[in-house]
Amino acid sequence: MITACGPLFIVCIPELFNDHLFVAFCKGVTNIYLKKLIKRLFKSNICLILRLHFTIMEYNDKQVQIMEAAEELFAEKGFDGTSVRDISDKAGVNLAMISYYFGSKEKLLESLFTYRAENSVLKMEALLQDSASTPLQKVYHLIDYYVDKFLNQTCFHKIMSREQVHNYRSAVTDSILQFKKRNQLMVQQLIQEGQKKGEFKRNIDIPIMMATLVGTVSHVVTTQHYYKEMNNLETLSDEEFKKLIKKKLSHHLKFLFKAILTHEA
Repeated sequence: MITACGPLFIVCIPELFNDHLFVAFCKGVTNIYLKKLIKRLFKSNICLILRLHFTIMEYNDKQVQIMEAAEELFAEKGFDGTSVRDISDKAGVNLAMISYYFGSKEKLLESLFTYRAENSVLKMEALLQDSASTPLQKVYHLIDYYVDKFLNQTCFHKIMSREQVHNYRSAVTDSILQFKKRNQLMVQQLIQEGQKKGEFKRNIDIPIMMATLVGTVSHVVTTQHYYKEMNNLETLSDEEFKKLIKKKLSHHLKFLFKAILTHEA
């Protein structure tokens, strides 16, 4: 079998992939001999995992401190409404340090997206490698991960939602696109595992399924002030509301996804 888990791994499964996906996976691989090797593997019946020498970006504590301060401000005031001075004041660092680590406000935003995306990829890869769970249990873990991620990174997902509605291309929107493609490929691998074992039905629309997951969680979390008022929950503390909505979202999405994946229409 062959699939791909983003830039860290290429797991070759010839029977599932075509030349178009081969081109996508090889984008960024500059070694011509490595490309030829991968192409031969795609056309063979060999099954292996090829680890490429890409490096996860490591950030020190001060860089993370700056990014998290910027994250809160970008979510509250917007990217254009936030100055580098605002970020330095909130992070408790001088302007020169931000310039030294990131170069510009735009590069700081790009680094923030890279930082959050890489953590998500590592979580997804761990989920795929979990041999103790069934495919349906992995889907349930995926749902819980997304709910937790949105609830614990509300500021980041407000920024991400804002960036996605802009109808222009930038380094950030390109990062978002690659992140979404990578996640979709990993979820596709998870679904194919369940299909091979006969636990999931065929013809699953994975892009729509992921849009349902992300859209549902994102809408409830980013507009929670409306949800509270409409459902008379204003008296709940933030922690009480988080606990309640986590339970509701988890139950609803697991019920829905089990029906999508296992019930024939």
